[in-house]
Amino acid sequence: EMHPQTLRKYERLGLISPVRTIGMLRLYSLEDIRKVMLIRHLMENLGLNLAGVEFAMATVDNVLAMWKRLSDAAESPVAQKRIDQEISQLFRNLNIPVEP
Repeated sequence: EMHPQTLRKYERLGLISPVRTIGMLRLYSLEDIRKVMLIRHLMENLGLNLAGVEFAMATVDNVLAMWKRLSDAAESPVAQKRIDQEISQLFRNLNIPVEP
């Protein structure tokens, strides 16, 4: 339910990366759709402009990468559960709906 020009703008900014068919039709992955939903949330519910969205998306990507590194380094299920709880709480505190 988003205007094609808006999606093209997000693509130009590097916020989403749809793949293209031979006929140049854009195909959006589940990850792209999640990002578009997050962008919409950041703009409509939190009042961010596109510069703020770019910063927030980069921050979310960095936190998710850190989450993966910490999860890979966790030596016990208890540590893994604690990492998951803390990162999830961080996203809730920031009012950012992100799935692992």
